[in-house]
Amino acid sequence: MPKVKAEIVVSSIPVQTVVDAARSVLYTGHMGDGKIFIYNVENVVRISSGEQGPEALSYED
Repeated sequence: MPKVKAEIVVSSIPVQTVVDAARSVLYTGHMGDGKIFIYNVENVVRISSGEQGPEALSYED
């Protein structure tokens, strides 16, 4: 069975909303549907600009 790993950083919507959406899409009812790990991200740094924190998660239009 192929394996897929997705990593999602959530900053402006409730984590449970993302969990519920992921479960509804990923659930097959078979063993091996996977797991969702939830943990805090201490910081994020945008490599190109050095910008840090929540502002580094999205680009301005």
